[in-house]
Amino acid sequence: MNRMRIVFCGTPQFAVPSLKYLLTEKEFEIVSVYTQPDRPRGRGQEISFSPVKEVAVAAGIEVRQPAKVRAPEVEEHLGKMAPDAIVIIAYGQIIPARLLPIPRLGWINLHASLLPKYRGAAPIQWAIASGETVTGNTTMRIDAGMDTGEMLLQEELRFGAAETAPELAGRLAQMGAALMAKTLQGLAAGELVGKAQDHDGASMAPMLKREDGKIAWERTATEIFNRMRGFAPWPGAYTEFRGKACHLRGKPSNEGKPVSNEGALEEPGTILVEKDGVRVVCGGGSRLEITHVKQEGRKEISAGEFLRGARVESGARFGK
Repeated sequence: MNRMRIVFCGTPQFAVPSLKYLLTEKEFEIVSVYTQPDRPRGRGQEISFSPVKEVAVAAGIEVRQPAKVRAPEVEEHLGKMAPDAIVIIAYGQIIPARLLPIPRLGWINLHASLLPKYRGAAPIQWAIASGETVTGNTTMRIDAGMDTGEMLLQEELRFGAAETAPELAGRLAQMGAALMAKTLQGLAAGELVGKAQDHDGASMAPMLKREDGKIAWERTATEIFNRMRGFAPWPGAYTEFRGKACHLRGKPSNEGKPVSNEGALEEPGTILVEKDGVRVVCGGGSRLEITHVKQEGRKEISAGEFLRGARVESGARFGK
């Protein structure tokens, strides 16, 4: 049996389970790996390999790291590799249209949403931030648009009301590995036919910006909590306190519902120091219980330590 020749394009940890899975299946041959150039990472800003490169090097596979995938030498190299398929998962560069016809089965992408919902760079983060409870993976054949290509397979995944973006990403990555293998097998056997997306039902999940993490206290406590979960670890959820940025972690109090009619009249952002904790008034009178605080330039501390150190009393305001 002829093995399927595959070029693998990916960079972060999310792509690693699929690469490892394909390496264990005898019907696939990974002939080359493309990943982003080595960059400084961590507090020490030391130059390090991407997670995908680490796996590829350990497996003895050729690694290519072009600064720009549209460079002429990339087209020449891919042509020489003659791949049956190119698997692309969170690679980090847009593929020029002229490269799309190179693999006979196409460029096959694993996208972490149930397309056409949440097209874009941050589908996991925006699904959580939007209050979804069901998401999933879609394999698709990429085209010249942004996640607009024909869909191949989908698999749903329910997730918890407290699950964070890194936690959900880990589960989707593991689940997606088998889905990618199943997709490639179906294409090779000629049993899998692509399905056009319903573009009218599309929604976008753009790359996160720092401003996305700024807390709007007019939102309900549950909405703010969803954004805390979705935007972890970056940009997180932050507000202003005494002129400095202040990152917060917490959870809805009383399931995010108003605690009384009077609560709806309190100004959003008002801090309430209570016997059993620290709460902040949110939209509609709902309240967010604050568990941890990280002020600009300082380490994260408990809400109680923050109150004592900053001498915060009820009636003080976040957002000022």
